Amino acid sequence: MKLTTWNVNGIRASLNKGLREYMTACDADVICLQETKAQQDQVDLGWFPGYSAIWNSAVKKGYSGTLILSRVPFKTTALGLGIEDHDREGRLITAEFEDFFLVNVYTPNSQAELARLDYRLSWDDAYRAHLKNLEKQKPVIACGDLNCAHQEIDLANPKSNRMNPGFSDAERASFAKHLEAGFLDVFRQFDPNPGRYTWWTQRTPDARAKNIGWRLDYWLASEKLKPALKSCTIRADIHGSDHCPVELVVG
Repeated sequence: MKLTTWNVNGIRASLNKGLREYMTACDADVICLQETKAQQDQVDLGWFPGYSAIWNSAVKKGYSGTLILSRVPFKTTALGLGIEDHDREGRLITAEFEDFFLVNVYTPNSQAELARLDYRLSWDDAYRAHLKNLEKQKPVIACGDLNCAHQEIDLANPKSNRMNPGFSDAERASFAKHLEAGFLDVFRQFDPNPGRYTWWTQRTPDARAKNIGWRLDYWLASEKLKPALKSCTIRADIHGSDHCPVELVVG
């Protein structure tokens, strides 16, 4: 089974910049998108048959949002965390498959000067509790833009970015709690090397060409699933957003 995750930074724009071609060519059974910035009725996916769509759009139009497209039948679906303060921005979808739960997430950014850090940390706690609650029933695979570079190896310039949003000590410690709770950082099970990034700022000229990036997009998996994890690949060759897709194969 092949799954892919991608923060598309606006699905309507991205469809015209490479997303359409990627969705057609990648042959994924499940496609998880974040930061869709659209309501369901604003996007025509009639050209992409064979997939069922699960949308979770923000109340605020043109903001945040998540989407799962699956050609594998799912048993149940749920939107959000069931917590009103966290569920207005369309940031999370849970889909139950035969052998695991899949959670697609777009984690809140802590914003400039860490203005939203306290909210971000409370989100992380609720998110982790959600994963652990699901895990009581069956193993969990989680993906998305977690808006954190966990270790210094996960961004090009760690020293100059320390305490910036996405690389503050508090966010990194919070991310570590996901791993301490028993979830694997799947990509690092396969690739321990530096220079592996999934996001490149548009504020720095040629950041992507020079690979001045951050690894913000992840696959997490229950420890129990480790034998089933076959590969995890960052597709830095795919354009269409300031992020790139990350592909997972399980079997």
